[in-house]
Amino acid sequence: MVLRLRRAGIAALGVALGSKVLTNYDLEKMVDTTDEWILTRTGIRERRIAADEDATSDLAVRASRRALRNGGLDPSDIDMIICATVTPDMLFPSTASLVQRELGARRAVAFDIEAACSGFIFGLSVASQYIATNTCNNVLVIGAECLSRITNWSDRSTCILFGDGAGAAVLRPARSEMGIIKTALGSDGWGADLLKLPAGGSRLPASRTTVRDGLHYIHMNGNRVFEFAVKAMGEAALAALDGTGYTPGDIDLFVPHQANLRIIESARRRLGIEESRVMVNVERYGNMSSASVPVALSEALEQGRLAEGDMVMLVAFGAGLSWGAALIRWGI
Repeated sequence: MVLRLRRAGIAALGVALGSKVLTNYDLEKMVDTTDEWILTRTGIRERRIAADEDATSDLAVRASRRALRNGGLDPSDIDMIICATVTPDMLFPSTASLVQRELGARRAVAFDIEAACSGFIFGLSVASQYIATNTCNNVLVIGAECLSRITNWSDRSTCILFGDGAGAAVLRPARSEMGIIKTALGSDGWGADLLKLPAGGSRLPASRTTVRDGLHYIHMNGNRVFEFAVKAMGEAALAALDGTGYTPGDIDLFVPHQANLRIIESARRRLGIEESRVMVNVERYGNMSSASVPVALSEALEQGRLAEGDMVMLVAFGAGLSWGAALIRWGI
């Protein structure tokens, strides 16, 4: 018997954001920075911060419920839940398991993946394989983060960058000409030290010393990450196009990871994509890691920038180092 592979498409999206708005002017009162300095270097004006009582799973559940509602699905319809996050509620059980419990999705298998800001695209790639092989029909892919919980609010080089949010997508089998055409993923562990959370794992378990030294906060070599990101975004997109017969000129909507406006602009110019075809919301949310791409994609849909048959490119980079891209013909 020959297995007929199916293509997966995004049937519905949902978003949840941190309830507090933290502006650049607020940050001026916290660290030695200015609105002009932040805006010039990052393009960020404000970011969302989760309420004190909220954890990553809370944002993930809200986004998931909205995605299910938008897709006309019941939690019992879900076969699999994949949650991409670097800020789980706890090391175990998985955040996806907590989402499963809150949704009441008893039929679903649930697990987390950790590819930092590339996580949502990694999740799409994994989910599409299960759909392709007829193992699953409805897969919930979530990118969710509470980065404010691991941000050093006295470090002006990093605290200006990050925000909290979640985006969820329901993947289902698509018509042969629609859905995810190709994903391209990559990793370079030799750059692992450029962006990391040093303590809290088995290498540096929590102790008075690790807390004193701020090792439970994000540590980043900003210049090196910037150099990597500019290169990785363009190369990931080209890798996803390779062998498909499509070119950057065929892309109707380019949805990049929302880390820094200068990185987005560099990738756009490298690929030769017009500004009008790029989705940008970094000025309102900052870097939400794995949540940034699904949130941006959802907003593009709400704004009427996505039509059936449009060619969409999702692309991201992150710690690991990691990168990924997904070429999608929009529709089911």
